Amino acid sequence: MRSRSSFVKIVLMTIRRPTLLLLLLAGTVLALPQISRAQQDWSSTSQQDSPGGAVNPIRTRESHTDANGRVIDKTSVQTVGPDGTYIPYSDTEKESHRINDTTVRTIERTYGRDSDGQRVLIQEMQEESRSLPGGEQKTTRTLSDPDADGTLQVIRRETEDSKQLSPNVTVTNTMVLTPDMNGSFAPVVRTEERQTKANDGTVQFKKSTSLADGTGGWKLSEVREGTARDKNGQLVTKEERVLRPDSEGKLSVVEQTVSQQSQTGSGNTRETTDTYSTNVPGVAGDDSLQLVKRETTVHAKTAAGAERTVQQVERQQPGETIQDLHNTQEAIDIVRPGSNGNADQSRTILLNSDGQMGQVWVDTGKTDNPAAVKVDTGTPPPPKK
Repeated sequence: MRSRSSFVKIVLMTIRRPTLLLLLLAGTVLALPQISRAQQDWSSTSQQDSPGGAVNPIRTRESHTDANGRVIDKTSVQTVGPDGTYIPYSDTEKESHRINDTTVRTIERTYGRDSDGQRVLIQEMQEESRSLPGGEQKTTRTLSDPDADGTLQVIRRETEDSKQLSPNVTVTNTMVLTPDMNGSFAPVVRTEERQTKANDGTVQFKKSTSLADGTGGWKLSEVREGTARDKNGQLVTKEERVLRPDSEGKLSVVEQTVSQQSQTGSGNTRETTDTYSTNVPGVAGDDSLQLVKRETTVHAKTAAGAERTVQQVERQQPGETIQDLHNTQEAIDIVRPGSNGNADQSRTILLNSDGQMGQVWVDTGKTDNPAAVKVDTGTPPPPKK
């Protein structure tokens, strides 16, 4: 017989999978503006539906409170039950508080529902971050799941050490540990990341990931490196290469992304990211990079004060040998200022089916989140010639 916590996990995975699948299919959907921890309390509600009825509708409520040095974020999700009414199926509660001038502790708990509808804990994450002299910052994280008796058991530990070697150079080392057969924790993943800033705003970065080889040593599995340039705090260009060892253990480039952002008007931006890969669906690889995906994101403000973000994803069709891209999915986010300090939010996801773009997911809601409500309600000036 499965434990109660195991039953809840299976139920949650069953319910969540269609929603997560849609979000994954829609690419990296831009999140609505986020709030700074220093800002006021806020809440939001939303309703997510599938126009075709392929996915069970869900309701989501979020809240953010900041009092006496404790920041609490809560998310509650409801889905339609067998009788056609909404019933709760998951809750996430995250609390952060400052222990002293240098240490912040965060606990995040995820709850589900058992077969009787009772709320049960299914996972807990604890994080403690300490600031040290010289700009060093140490962070430890633990991820725990309940066992058959409901007692939390740590399933993953992570340590992160970030050091400021100089005003322009930051190095971050991360170690991930998991339980071995004897119940002791053994390192399984190690990453080393270095960022170097130049006076012209360019940042060079390199992140190496190694996996434990089972004999006490490490084997390099991936390197991500590149450059990014910003202007006045806004990303302008970014290039990243992904290298992995080949059959002979030599590193070779398997993927490359190139991002560019431009201003298209007053407060309007356009960002394009091209992804090149040696792995082309339906085509025998020849180890050469080919354009396989293009993501275009356009953010614009309207005269009525609304903000509209449209992300379009183009991909190669399986089996094509030329670099023709086809529009496969779109995500449209709109934030409109409302009354009493509220804002109306909507998100629409469309997928290409048989050459036609159709809605597969619609998310509408309201929020008094200052980061979402604070949009320019004035008429934007004409773009510079």
